[in-house]
Amino acid sequence: MDDMLDRLCTIVDRHAAGRYRPGALPRVALYKDGAAPQPVAGVYPPMMALIVSGAKEIAIGDRRIRYDPASYFIATVELPASGCVKLDLPDQRYLAVSLDLDSERLASVLTDVETELPPAEPAFAVNPVTADLLDAWLRLLRLLDTPHDIAALAPLYEREILYRLVQGPQGSIVRQIARADSRLSQVRRAITMIRDRFDQPIRSETLAEAAGMSPASFHRHFRTATAMSPLQYQKSLRLQEARRLIVAGRDVAAAGYAVGYESASQFSREYARLFGLAPSRDVKAQKPHVSGDGIRAA
Repeated sequence: MDDMLDRLCTIVDRHAAGRYRPGALPRVALYKDGAAPQPVAGVYPPMMALIVSGAKEIAIGDRRIRYDPASYFIATVELPASGCVKLDLPDQRYLAVSLDLDSERLASVLTDVETELPPAEPAFAVNPVTADLLDAWLRLLRLLDTPHDIAALAPLYEREILYRLVQGPQGSIVRQIARADSRLSQVRRAITMIRDRFDQPIRSETLAEAAGMSPASFHRHFRTATAMSPLQYQKSLRLQEARRLIVAGRDVAAAGYAVGYESASQFSREYARLFGLAPSRDVKAQKPHVSGDGIRAA
């Protein structure tokens, strides 16, 4: 597999223009970065991320995980997270690719795959990379050098990647993305409500009703999926949006108020608890990593 990783490194290094680059391949993004001085926060969409050079450590709720070229990361719901690039050599670059997981395309892959509803489990994981998965990624990324072939061949290679994921260790949670009756889909309905109304108070009973569960069952399944409570999830979204606003020039107190905080001291206290520094000090270090479009990470 080392040879395939070397060839993937060459392609990503050649085509990645910066830290995050959505390219000509639908739902595929390329990443090129150096080591970050501190963790960078963002919201991970449902995705598969493959590192071909370097490593990354991420925190999701109360979970801490690491992945590198020997493994891949998969998320099946939107997850507030923070991540830090790790490089072993001074001249090493962080190179990675990601694929957004599309429910309709997954549903087409599941036509001939068993879709029994699995028990509740986390909506993210790190799994070992296989030669078959790397080979499918290599064929997909090679299309960047022959863009006239993308329309005809990219859907075939993407389908193979999805098939490998469905057949992999976390195949059961991947399959849930395409099922409207799955527990994951129920949790995602509540996540959509939180994301749409993150700056407003939301009662737990309202979220449970949106998910179609009892309050006790909802809290259990939500924490299992995301490694955090609904309140912690909402708080992470609020604080990440506040950080983006402050970097864009908003006054610290005004940013806290804009995302739903009525107390400036509570905002600063919770901001420092999540990001490790008070807002004004933290944002100085974040300016190179945060844009008006938010943060996207693999």
